[in-house]
Amino acid sequence: MNTRRGSRLSGLALAALLCAGATVARAQWESIEVLGETVAPGEKWLLSWVSSETFAGGPVPIPVRVARGVLPGPTLCLTAGIHGDELNGIEVVRRILLEIDPNQLHGMVIGVPIVNLHGFRQASRYLPDRRDLNRHFPGRSNGSAASRIAHSFFQQVIVHCEALVDLHTGSFHRSNVPQVRADLTDSGAFELAKAFGSGVVVHAVGEPGTLRRAAGDVGIPAISYEAGEPMRFQPVEVEEGVRGVRELLARKGMLSSQPRRSQRQEIYYRARWVRVDDGGILLSDVDLGDAVKVGDVLGAVTDPISNERTIVKSPYDGRVLGKAVNQLVIPGFAAFHVGIRGDDFRVLVEEPEEAHAPEPENGSAEPVAEDQLDVDERPE
Repeated sequence: MNTRRGSRLSGLALAALLCAGATVARAQWESIEVLGETVAPGEKWLLSWVSSETFAGGPVPIPVRVARGVLPGPTLCLTAGIHGDELNGIEVVRRILLEIDPNQLHGMVIGVPIVNLHGFRQASRYLPDRRDLNRHFPGRSNGSAASRIAHSFFQQVIVHCEALVDLHTGSFHRSNVPQVRADLTDSGAFELAKAFGSGVVVHAVGEPGTLRRAAGDVGIPAISYEAGEPMRFQPVEVEEGVRGVRELLARKGMLSSQPRRSQRQEIYYRARWVRVDDGGILLSDVDLGDAVKVGDVLGAVTDPISNERTIVKSPYDGRVLGKAVNQLVIPGFAAFHVGIRGDDFRVLVEEPEEAHAPEPENGSAEPVAEDQLDVDERPE
């Protein structure tokens, strides 16, 4: 007759076993070379990525912060300032890398607060050659200046990533409600978006040449966080981004902190820009995040000479995800970005751990129609 016997480890024996297991795991978690420096478990480094040269031939070093945990885990990369006038993400990356304790970290976090240092120094979205760096990834070693910088960054930094969060704001006097953008047909990107915990998630494959799209194309799950407007540090938007990254780290098991108990996320599979038909002074009647219905007044454009006033109405049922700040506009200006509530609209509330990327109810995940925007208007 077979008899199964169980035994109970004493507290000291159990502690010794766990300690031995941690020692073995730590031994298997070796040092790694990043940007020419050897980063050992439990270390934080301030490194430099040399992106290009100045007109005088001198190198342009870009600060890169690295925190390597004492125990194994994934590598998460945080990037901001790809557009030099977008400031909120810079502060998010700075705060996250400042507060991380490598002794409490499983895995590694690589943070690049200001990717486009050229543009940042000039308070410009662009590189000195007027090109948008976020339209040239993964780049080419023998291409334009933008393409060479993109190639260098991708090969020297992004190749170390197992997941990526790229942080942005609205562009050119436009502001965005805090939101995550991701290709939700990709299960890895969907899981990142869910872990980040932002209340608004927008399905967007991503423009060719964007860092998020290029990372996804080589198998690195990537999302972007869009919040606020350029040329400003906005505390509410920054804090929401910091909370999102902390939540992601907790849900991926990289930190010992507990995730928030509940999450409610609205997923928009479609979003459209509402354009004005007349030039003049744009004054908005809605706030970011407001729910709107077909026919609701979004704002008005007033001719400063004739005083003729044109009302801008919503052609959709949905939510205002982005808008232009009050300013002078010309006909065709993209003024209000509306996430559309249709048959494919979804609300996620604390999904099971094994949840997969949801398909919209009509069976077709339609990306955000960013082709409605001119190049300079595209947000990411």
